[in-house]
Amino acid sequence: MKFSIYQESRTGMRANNEDRLAYCYSREALLMVVADGMGGHYYGEVAAQIAVQTLTEAFTHEFKPRMRDPFLFLQNGMINAHRAIVDYTERHHLVDSPRTTCVACIVQNNIAYWVHSGDSRLYLLRNGKVLAQTRDHSRVRQLFDQGVISEEQMAVHPDRHKIYGCLGGQQKPEIEYSRKTTLEAGDVLALCTDGVWGVLPAGTLALSLKTADLAYAVPLLLNDAQVRGGSHADNLSMIAVRWGDSYSDQSSGGSGTSGLISTKTMPKDSITKIIDEFGRRQTSKTDLSEEEIELAIEEIRSTIQKYTK
Repeated sequence: MKFSIYQESRTGMRANNEDRLAYCYSREALLMVVADGMGGHYYGEVAAQIAVQTLTEAFTHEFKPRMRDPFLFLQNGMINAHRAIVDYTERHHLVDSPRTTCVACIVQNNIAYWVHSGDSRLYLLRNGKVLAQTRDHSRVRQLFDQGVISEEQMAVHPDRHKIYGCLGGQQKPEIEYSRKTTLEAGDVLALCTDGVWGVLPAGTLALSLKTADLAYAVPLLLNDAQVRGGSHADNLSMIAVRWGDSYSDQSSGGSGTSGLISTKTMPKDSITKIIDEFGRRQTSKTDLSEEEIELAIEEIRSTIQKYTK
């Protein structure tokens, strides 16, 4: 595989960052995960952390270096993350379960597979245009699909933050699957939370990520989103990957090839994982003490262990 990738998360104008994101890759497969936590105190970020950590831990165990059925892996990962969040809730006797949206994508053999629950989005961008995107599990999306409101009205509707799909809670999660989608060299996959897409038009994302170096373009997009969000700017998180040509030894060239990753020489059982652990991110504010953070980290680890063996 050949690809360039960049991820970044910011607190925005909120007191705490409840977004989590991560990616990992083997010699023949790439996984990306973005989650947006919901819940009081720090429990939203716990739910989001459990989601990304459950999926990435499972990837390290099962992709050596690939998997026969990526959709089955994603399904199991999302369901196990949901169960782990519920388990955490019960062990801590919480009055209400923390919840999180989640969108996850695997690329293997030049084919992208993605799933989502909630309103964290994935965009597939080609030649500066949106080729595909996830459909939000939200009240306003239902109203739009029914023809009750317009796309412009969705952005300002009072129910725009009401979602019906998530991991955690007493209801079985709604999980939606993409079609198997073959990628072309230069295609961009962008996964982001509603703090980004809620204020940035899809066309802006597509044009900004068309050719620019992702390490340059993504921070500029987050800057723009935070300015547009103003004093109410939500947490902002994005992972963007530009796909290369897996079947050629020649780079496709252009301005997006800096930081190009090639997995050709990776050992068969090797995994590279980029994940920010709970309480360890400079962009995250928390009122927890160091001891409380260490305890939370250990509890999260113990919670997901039985779901990622």
